[in-house]
Amino acid sequence: MGFFDFAKRDERTENINEAVRNHPKDAVFLDVRNAQEYAMGHIPGSVNVPVMAITRVGAKIPQKDTPLYVYCQSGARSNKAVRYLRDAGYTNVTNVGGLNSYRGPLEKP
Repeated sequence: MGFFDFAKRDERTENINEAVRNHPKDAVFLDVRNAQEYAMGHIPGSVNVPVMAITRVGAKIPQKDTPLYVYCQSGARSNKAVRYLRDAGYTNVTNVGGLNSYRGPLEKP
């Protein structure tokens, strides 16, 4: 299965803007873009774990029942990350798509 196979099977179940407005208090927005993209602007309070380092997510988010809202730039990398997270035992994971659809404020370091 190649990269484009992941992109074809979009498991997005919630709009990124709706998720930001209506997320549970304990939810974590997980940005799976690379560090440079994250530094250019991200959803306020989000956590950055690039998709290429997703196997290290447990160091930042050890509780596997934490509500995770996963996003990237377009939705393809977040889709791939969601599959990994579910396979790794995370039980409350949602792909909210890409930052290119986000209409709210961005945070920069």
